[in-house]
Amino acid sequence: MNRSVLTLLILCVITFFLGLGRQAITDSDEGYYAEASREMVDSGDWLTPRFNYENRFEKPPLYYWLTAATYLVTGPTEGAARFWSAMSGAGLALLTWAIAGGRRRPEASWLAAAIVATSFGCFTMARWALPDLPLAFFITLTIWVALRAAEADSTNRSLKWWAIAGLSAGLGFLTKGPVSLVIPAIVLVPIWWWKRRVARLDPRGLALAALVFVIVGVPWYVLMWRVHGNEYLRGFFVGDNMERFATTRFNDARPIWYYAPVLIGGLLPWSPFLLTFIWRPMIAIAMVRRRARFSDLQWGLILWAVMPLLFYTLSIGKQPRYILPVLPPVAILLAQAISERIAASRTDDHRRQPGLAGATWATSALYIALALLFVRMQPLFISTYAVLTWTAAGLALCAAIAFAVVAATQAWTRLPAVGATAAAALLIAVQFGALSGRRPEAVEQMAALVLANRSGNEPVALYNVFIRNLTFYTRLEVVQPFDVKQAVGLLRSSQRLLLVASADDVKAIQAALGTPLHTLGSVRYMNTANIRVGTLVQSQPDDVTDVLLVVNH
Repeated sequence: MNRSVLTLLILCVITFFLGLGRQAITDSDEGYYAEASREMVDSGDWLTPRFNYENRFEKPPLYYWLTAATYLVTGPTEGAARFWSAMSGAGLALLTWAIAGGRRRPEASWLAAAIVATSFGCFTMARWALPDLPLAFFITLTIWVALRAAEADSTNRSLKWWAIAGLSAGLGFLTKGPVSLVIPAIVLVPIWWWKRRVARLDPRGLALAALVFVIVGVPWYVLMWRVHGNEYLRGFFVGDNMERFATTRFNDARPIWYYAPVLIGGLLPWSPFLLTFIWRPMIAIAMVRRRARFSDLQWGLILWAVMPLLFYTLSIGKQPRYILPVLPPVAILLAQAISERIAASRTDDHRRQPGLAGATWATSALYIALALLFVRMQPLFISTYAVLTWTAAGLALCAAIAFAVVAATQAWTRLPAVGATAAAALLIAVQFGALSGRRPEAVEQMAALVLANRSGNEPVALYNVFIRNLTFYTRLEVVQPFDVKQAVGLLRSSQRLLLVASADDVKAIQAALGTPLHTLGSVRYMNTANIRVGTLVQSQPDDVTDVLLVVNH
């Protein structure tokens, strides 16, 4: 096996797979996929996804199928729920290596893949049971093979690439729907126009890609339509796609610059090296005057990165994970810029490399800040061992020292290895020093309380907490009141009812109910999937709370 590929695989094992099942399923969207896949296995119905034992039309079935098939082998575990996200992260890193040139450009291609494998965006998504990273893999593969098909030097080779493009687009369509076609289209059309002198869009190849796409991606939708009628078509294509893009139904409108900090955050801890692009103050003027020219490859990568950003910027329903397909082309551009400067530094006249030095010193400062942040946030990490949090801080500090040494000694050739090793150490420190540790976690403790105190078939209600993940651990159908009034209505019933809610919400419900509720147990809870910037800077964060199990009779 090629040594570059082997080291990348080791890197992916560390960042994507190590401790994958250590953290409980979070109260985030991953709870939907973990539980719906379990219900698919239990019901034996592999056509219609269900969550909380009700039809779930929001997403297509591929991630459910893959996870349910894994459950058949391993059982419904956290690691199994996230396995295909982690596999997609590794696949995306290796795909980035191939797109960047592979063996033909060993240094830049290895660094580009390492950036993807150790970026915070991919790391986070690989450790959640979500279809977004598989979708990013399929979109990236579709774009790359379609570009290769249009530039192939023989008809047979072109048809092979077109068939793979159709297969990848079809699998993407089964992963998350029409976006698997929209993003490749808005990237490929301007690139093909830019390369119109060399790109050949063979009608036979396009027809073959379309045929493979239809065979792979369409039959499940037809079967769903035959079983569920137009209700499914409206719910998915109109509700979950068009309304998600054009309305505030799923989230409030976000500013036009929303994705700029998301992209910078997703590239962490490599983001400071974006300074290598803007070190020269007059770079923008030079580009306007055509003093700085990009190669055709660079223009293609720029279009590849910019077009999806523009598309999602126009959307009302912005979500951070939507721009995952942007990371591979940005990583390749970043790796090329760093590699070019490292190559230039090998001559005495260009050894200093002020842009690279500034980015490396900034990265050292970033790791120092992260070390302090680990210490500062230790009270929030209630499920982890304190020694692991301190170890994480120590690793971040050691990485800061390593970057400082590289910058001080101008040992630029060591920068890729130092950067990848430091990033991998940081991310695994985040996994064990912040996200996972003691088991059972709060949701598992609450599940045990519910099962221990449920004497019959009385209903269980969840109010604003554990609404996505408690079912995975109790295997029970739950009721979810939307507001205090609805919760009070349920509690006034003559039937015994168990309610799970935060201590503050229980107080509000009791005040509206007019009678006290009986507390059966409580757990201390911090939702790590909901950490925001405000969480990091609060001196006494309110994100750690008590969750109560109460009963009306």
